[in-house]
Amino acid sequence: MAKVEFLRCVKCGREYSPKEVEYCCPSCGPEGTLDVLYDYSQIKLKFTKEAFIADDEYSLWRYINLLPVERKPELLNMQVGWTPLYKAQRLEKSLGLDAVYIKDDGRNPTASFKDRASAIGVAKAIELDKQIMCAASTGNAASSLSGFAACAGIPSYIFVPATAPAAKITQLLVYGANVILVDGTYDEAFEVCLKASEEFGWYNRSCAINPYLVEGKKTVAFELMEQLKWEVPDWVVMSIGDGCCISGAWKGFKELYELGLINKLPRMLGVQAAMSNPVNRAFRENKNSFDYIKPETLADSISVGIPRNGLKALRALRESQGDVVDVMDIEILDAMKLMARTTGVFGEPAGVTGLAGLRKAVNDNNIKLGEKVVLVVTGNGLKDVKSAMSAVNAPITIQPNLEDLKKHLL
Repeated sequence: MAKVEFLRCVKCGREYSPKEVEYCCPSCGPEGTLDVLYDYSQIKLKFTKEAFIADDEYSLWRYINLLPVERKPELLNMQVGWTPLYKAQRLEKSLGLDAVYIKDDGRNPTASFKDRASAIGVAKAIELDKQIMCAASTGNAASSLSGFAACAGIPSYIFVPATAPAAKITQLLVYGANVILVDGTYDEAFEVCLKASEEFGWYNRSCAINPYLVEGKKTVAFELMEQLKWEVPDWVVMSIGDGCCISGAWKGFKELYELGLINKLPRMLGVQAAMSNPVNRAFRENKNSFDYIKPETLADSISVGIPRNGLKALRALRESQGDVVDVMDIEILDAMKLMARTTGVFGEPAGVTGLAGLRKAVNDNNIKLGEKVVLVVTGNGLKDVKSAMSAVNAPITIQPNLEDLKKHLL
């Protein structure tokens, strides 16, 4: 990993060489998540707009010069990243904004944003010759790892709450993962997975402790800037669970700025479910610690009591001069319908939580007419059909004749 200069603890600032530490800062423990920092002076020579124009690798691997692996593994031939970006004209009209763009990461191979991290995690496992991988997840990270591990022929052990949506559990089983349903919360599943990883030597895919996984998530920023012709939006809106996604995207924007590829930075709007909002509460209270409450939200992908990458998320919000919004589950379900009916993009609850928050920020006049907004949809609606059905009316049932149809239409 000649490109990676060192790993820096987000809590104490201590620096380590990549050979010194595998996951977290030894002094700070799990709270001491690490930043991956590169030899940017050398990367700047290759990471250029001209190089991207000439590159026909339309996936996250086009950014290999700023990723913590030396090469794309031959076995990982699924297309990850370079997901579509839509200008949502009907949604703009509904919100009263001039420029709203939808980044549909539900179009990734296992239908979620988490594929960006899993691709790097599996590539790293191959590079380090790790034989077994594991993950704790509310669903998407788990199904993502199981799919990419299957592609690479690496056995995986997945710890998920027993309450995870059936569609996500089904994905795990179809991909051939060893699925362990934990009769408890995501936070409890995370702890069991962490102990199992230590006990059996499994390579832990969790973005919350593995510093290299977030590097995959930052590629969404690279793609957005290319797709927007390097014109930086005023706001980037993302839902927050553990904090890995928004902090990853922010790191990508900062690196582009440091490399001189963009001339300003966007503001980040973080959105959480009202009963699962530890990052937002800490932000509003100007704290660097998180008070636990048992999370209660139908948006399972962001149902988190202890945000494992919360410090990085807070940093992203503060450095970007951003803001946070809490939304109720009923607002999330309404956003699911609004997204689908104005853009054609079907997002799962966590995937459309950002839209619910954007709507509230516009109503509160925190985001104004004339500002350009990008909304990242992090997961496909087919991940949680049960929640989607609760958001809509039941279909009409008729007898197989025109007369009965007319009775329902008139």
